[in-house]
Amino acid sequence: MKQKAYAAAGVDIDLGNRVKATLPQLLASTHRREVMGKVGGFGGLFALDLKRHRQPVLVSSVDGVGTKLKIAFAMDRHDTIGADLVNHCVNDIAVLGAEPLFFLDYLGTGKLEPHVFTEIIQGFARACSENGCALIGGETAQMPGFYQKGEYDLSGTIVGVVEKSRMLNGQRTVRRGDVVIGIASSGLHTNGYSLARKIFFDKLKLKPSSRVPELGNTLGDELLKVHVSYGPLVQALLKRFNAKHDARSAGLPVKAFAHITGGGFIDNIPRVLPSRCDVLIRKGSWEMLPIFEMLQRRGGVEESELYQVFNMGIGMVAIVNPGQADAVLRFIRAAKHPAWIIGEVLKGKGEARVE
Repeated sequence: MKQKAYAAAGVDIDLGNRVKATLPQLLASTHRREVMGKVGGFGGLFALDLKRHRQPVLVSSVDGVGTKLKIAFAMDRHDTIGADLVNHCVNDIAVLGAEPLFFLDYLGTGKLEPHVFTEIIQGFARACSENGCALIGGETAQMPGFYQKGEYDLSGTIVGVVEKSRMLNGQRTVRRGDVVIGIASSGLHTNGYSLARKIFFDKLKLKPSSRVPELGNTLGDELLKVHVSYGPLVQALLKRFNAKHDARSAGLPVKAFAHITGGGFIDNIPRVLPSRCDVLIRKGSWEMLPIFEMLQRRGGVEESELYQVFNMGIGMVAIVNPGQADAVLRFIRAAKHPAWIIGEVLKGKGEARVE
């Protein structure tokens, strides 16, 4: 059979259709009762359950995975990248107290490789299922000549909901004397990879396949560890501690969360602070993962910059009422998330510092 002209030009529509035919089975685990229609329509349909909310506020976020994708390409391992993207997006809306409702993805590639597509979607589906979030649609674009061979790019959009009266706003509630709890990351998550790759691959001459004794792992496997989702933990914390409190009150037990992503402690924590407060993070108050110790010891980067580029082992911080700090910390640890009291809120001007 003669090859179609568009396929000869690099875009195989028939292959795309065959690969996408597997989507209903892959996405079945992410189904929520509010989802309407079938995957493959021009738009994903989701009927918000208005009986659950008096004043629902929709919360949305969009993000990518960054140059962590380079590690996936080098390892030819694509099952973690989709989960990274979902979990990152979930965390970004969780800081407002939002429950994730649905997720949509975009995949752009030069040539559609069926095994790569399947692994990525499996990662999306697994993470969406774990977060109680429906995967209701997406776009897969074949763009020959636009990407390097074997490479692709991903982005995702999430939509969640929070009751207006329960929405967290640290700029209103955080006060001097509040306690900062740090919740452990699994590693670099999805930030700082451009600098990490430069240190590990260019300066230290390591490869993704290099086994590093201090990591107990190959470097590639360590760098592909999945970005932790804190969404279920945040929802459980709010249900346990904040359910009987006015979310606008300074006496609120759990006052704010900050997702420690690009910008580290220095740029992310101020996003939830009032202009009259600073946060002091105390170095050495948590168990730093070996990969960050390695970056610190062998990277040749100023320590202050490390805390602005990397999460340094803390993927999320909670700012809590000092009277509830020990109880919140015990609850987090009981949920199998390592956590520590790592700082405090001081009088200031809306900044974060690490000392």
